[in-house]
Amino acid sequence: QVQLVESGGGLVQAGGSLRLACVASGRPFSNYGMGWFRQAPGKEREFVAAINTSGRRTNYADSVKGRFTISRDNAKNTVYLQMNTLKPEDTAVYFCAADPLNTINNSLKTYPYWGQGTQVTVSS
Repeated sequence: QVQLVESGGGLVQAGGSLRLACVASGRPFSNYGMGWFRQAPGKEREFVAAINTSGRRTNYADSVKGRFTISRDNAKNTVYLQMNTLKPEDTAVYFCAADPLNTINNSLKTYPYWGQGTQVTVSS
């Protein structure tokens, strides 16, 4: 089993940037595809981005393409989400998740391991 801890959330003005990090422990990080999801108040959790074990393949939700970048550093057991040109509608709790099948899938069911989340708030 892998344990995940997110960090880097906070309050930022619209148009600003944040970088989220998720550190993994417990099992070899390089064995897992990784994803970022988010959940806004009163809404369902939704897919944001995913990256495969090598970092060579990525997948993004249409709503964040061109603004967000997912990356990973297997030596540091860390996956990142660089978020630029933030909008108020990006406000949510952001979760990282691990996929042992390395699918870079956008389905929550693909990811059995989840972090506790980090709050991102974008003011207008």
